[in-house]
Amino acid sequence: MKPVKVGIAGLGTVGSGTVNVLKRNAREIGRRVGRPIEIAHIGSRRDNPLCDITGVRFSEDVFAVANDPDIDILVELIGGTDTARELVLTAIRNGKHIVTANKALIAEHGNEIFHTAQECGVDVAFEAAVAGGIPILKSLGEGLAANHINWVAGIINGTGNYILTEMEQGGRSFAEVLDEAQQLGYAEADPTLDVEGIDAAHKLTIIASIAFGIPLQFSKVYMEGISRITIEDVNSAAQFGYRIKHLGIAKDTGSGIQLRVHPTLVPKEAMLSAVNGVMNAVMIDGDAVGPTMFYGAGAGSDPTASSVVADIIEMGRALTVDYDERVPYLGFQADQMSDETILTIDDISCSCYLRLHVQDKAGVLADITRILSDHHISIEALVQKEVEQGLVPIVMLTHNVREGDMNAALKRIAALDTVDQDIMRIRVETLDA
Repeated sequence: MKPVKVGIAGLGTVGSGTVNVLKRNAREIGRRVGRPIEIAHIGSRRDNPLCDITGVRFSEDVFAVANDPDIDILVELIGGTDTARELVLTAIRNGKHIVTANKALIAEHGNEIFHTAQECGVDVAFEAAVAGGIPILKSLGEGLAANHINWVAGIINGTGNYILTEMEQGGRSFAEVLDEAQQLGYAEADPTLDVEGIDAAHKLTIIASIAFGIPLQFSKVYMEGISRITIEDVNSAAQFGYRIKHLGIAKDTGSGIQLRVHPTLVPKEAMLSAVNGVMNAVMIDGDAVGPTMFYGAGAGSDPTASSVVADIIEMGRALTVDYDERVPYLGFQADQMSDETILTIDDISCSCYLRLHVQDKAGVLADITRILSDHHISIEALVQKEVEQGLVPIVMLTHNVREGDMNAALKRIAALDTVDQDIMRIRVETLDA
């Protein structure tokens, strides 16, 4: 039977892994598809000694792959957004199906790409764009399709999770652990995408679209990083029975959708609390199935290639199926996407952890609690610690509070002459623990 011809653009970590998995498991993959999958053309600035591309057509120009008339499926693994967008749109207009691991491309340009693909009658698959080897998007779009999804919460950036794990287990500072993560190759020389939540926000954008049937709206995701987390916060959270995790959270509140990435206090008994190191995990709460959790490697050559090749297999099967009968890109039919409101961060409500340093003077705590009371914020627990360098550390947990009220209260507290302005606020999520 005629083979499915695949062109691969990009031969880095994921590209080389994809070549290796396709070759290593060629017989089994062919049995699953019903015909062979053939790597027919590779485009990359250079080859990669970690994979064998002997006998495969090789071009230094990735657009040569997109314009190759023999290619059925283009696999975009070059990363970035500008060139990748142009490459993918070129391939789509040439009638090629697309597989990509590029979360930024899908989160920022997916609506345009899907519209063009629909006009041209081709498919776009992107399982590897979120959580590496964990099949979270297929699970949301197909396995859990019977459910109304209430919320999704996930550790979807391994670098940030590694840093927080090492801070907790080793008692080391953020800066020290970040330096180690860079030396180990877990963090980039410029770690901004990982530690400030941008990478996780790209992934959350995609997850939320499939969970709730809404357009991709990356610009509306609230982002907050982990660079201000201190050992004091980690230890104080533990005293209250929590661990700090950097979560991506999407919730259907009934009056709008929450999309937010930020450090979060998670109860120690919650499943996500036990996810350590560079591993990823995503919890999904559906009305029929209840809470479920998906756990595994969120990055790496073979784990990510696992998802890339799974998409290639699905594409290979779909080549004989009429376009209108295939699974929609975001799990919902294109004309059935919801225009539900995306809530701003000021509109959410949750409990909060607060850490302050105040002068050792009478009446300071009374001033703080009075301001909190003025803004309808009640305290669940409070610990006042021993004086450090002339300041008294105070940590507290609040009951549920509207974000806008908390922001107004913190602004007034920070203006007090007796309070150090470095106030830490971390949101709390119980995740049905």
